[in-house]
Amino acid sequence: MKFGLRKPSLKRSFKARTTGKLKRKIKKMLIPGYGKKGTGWLKNPKKALYNKIYNKTSFKLFR
Repeated sequence: MKFGLRKPSLKRSFKARTTGKLKRKIKKMLIPGYGKKGTGWLKNPKKALYNKIYNKTSFKLFR
């Protein structure tokens, strides 16, 4: 488990900013529950718990 400062990734940051609006719209139409808050607990509770703890115990400089 990571504690403290997160290492920024320019590659992932760029990918997140350029994922198209159209792609998200299509996924929302085809996959029930896509983009809905809290669905991570239903799909993979172990990963959701890990992410919750990780997000509370680490921080990033930018943003």
